[in-house]
Amino acid sequence: MESTPEPEDGRELYALLHLSPDASGEEIRRAYRQYAQIYHPDKYQDPQMKDVATENFQRIRDAYEILSDENKRQIYDIYGMEGLNSGLELGPKLNKPEEIKEQLERLKRRKEEEKFLAHARPTGSIIANFSVPQYLDGYGIMRGMGMSSEVQLPVSKKNTVVVGGNLVVNGTDGTGAASAVLRHQLSSAASVEFMATAGLRSLISVQTFRQISPHSTATSGLALSLRDGSINLSNAWTRQLSDNIVGNIQLALGTDSSISVGWQKKDEKNSAAGDVKLGTNYFGASAHYTRYFSTKSHGRIAGRVGSMALDFEIGGGRRISEFSTVRMIYNIGIQGVSWRFELHRAGQKLVIPVLLSTDFNALLATSVFAIPSTLYFLLQTYFVKPYYLKRGKQKELEKMESLSSQLTEARRAAKKAQKLLEPVSNRKKNRQLEDDGLVITKALYGNRKKVKESSESNELNDDVASQVLDVTIPLNFLVSEAGQLKLHEGIKKSGIMGFYDPCPGDPKLLLVEYTFHGQKYKVMVDDYAALLIPQDIHQI
Repeated sequence: MESTPEPEDGRELYALLHLSPDASGEEIRRAYRQYAQIYHPDKYQDPQMKDVATENFQRIRDAYEILSDENKRQIYDIYGMEGLNSGLELGPKLNKPEEIKEQLERLKRRKEEEKFLAHARPTGSIIANFSVPQYLDGYGIMRGMGMSSEVQLPVSKKNTVVVGGNLVVNGTDGTGAASAVLRHQLSSAASVEFMATAGLRSLISVQTFRQISPHSTATSGLALSLRDGSINLSNAWTRQLSDNIVGNIQLALGTDSSISVGWQKKDEKNSAAGDVKLGTNYFGASAHYTRYFSTKSHGRIAGRVGSMALDFEIGGGRRISEFSTVRMIYNIGIQGVSWRFELHRAGQKLVIPVLLSTDFNALLATSVFAIPSTLYFLLQTYFVKPYYLKRGKQKELEKMESLSSQLTEARRAAKKAQKLLEPVSNRKKNRQLEDDGLVITKALYGNRKKVKESSESNELNDDVASQVLDVTIPLNFLVSEAGQLKLHEGIKKSGIMGFYDPCPGDPKLLLVEYTFHGQKYKVMVDDYAALLIPQDIHQI
């Protein structure tokens, strides 16, 4: 079942009054009057019921005040409640219609710019090569430097422009290149991209991608060199071999023909990959394995062997913030012994390789690996790890307790709201029974997997009940006099009166079983999908 993209703020106010985002002023007033009759505090004598009614009546009144005010409603549609609560109100000084319209247009443009920047994904890297032997020989410590940058700019739903460039300096020599790519989405399973590169490797190329089956993809490319007129063809096939293993074959024909076969495997704790490549003038094989010790740290070993490479590396990394990771890699090979420091920050990367020696010396090779490794593990064992374990456990416990408390309170509030809806819901249900009309017999909302598991069961066990809410009462309340139930597209269902979100962050599903004209029906829809019942396609 296809999911509808999640809009901003879930349109909670529309869900609360059971309105479409395109609802007219009269529809908003009618919906408010309907709910106000049920939740007005003066209707209840019992103190507890009066308190529940007062709380929900306030929610309804607040929603009505925003949606019935054209200016506030437009701000809410653009920015959600955050916009209304963060000083984006139009203000009393904007009295003229043209001033209000101008301000709203500015807000819309700002929102569009924010969305555009959110989709414009810049990436880049800086590589600074250092050499200790070169420095000891009396030369500068820096061997060279390289920089590259790339920005993806979506220009429409189907078209993306990628602009990039790189610059490499070695001693007094330097080279650079610039590239531009236009990527066009032909369909949900196919795309094509056109690329032009100017600089050291001036060429134009076209590449197509296609999903040829649920588990297989194919890529084909054609590149023309503007320097010598040579043509290069490339093909690649990828196959999902199992849930966590992917195999691939790549074939290149041209001035540098080659074929390579590789595989990748990744699960929660481990990641591994390897490939073998044969070319007209070379051959090589490489492999790497990464072990994730926790969500913050990992270790890595890798090796390469072939006609142009022979090296081995070992190291690891640690996440130091939400978007930043540092790594330290130790490398030994035919070029010598070196360290490599890396800092990854979102899409940006800083790499600093440090060549320690061009000659292989067993004592040096052992020392430059053992000393920093020992210091790191001592620091982790006696200082960092105990501190973060204690701090992390405490924060995780506090977070879980807070979330549990919030969910318990939200469930209690939803049940109380349903209790006030129940009398009217039952009257509507009985009226539909008399007319042999639409009656909701079972409705569950919550975790997608748990809802599916409980669709055939008449009882909810404790594990399912904590992530699934029975919403039969509020849906019977929403059945119209004509015997129809309509839930609007793009509106998060947890905002409907008598609902709540029992599993924040998880995909949710709504299951509805109903009878109509003596026949049984059943339907399941995603959290933001529209629903209109009865329909013949739902018949069991």
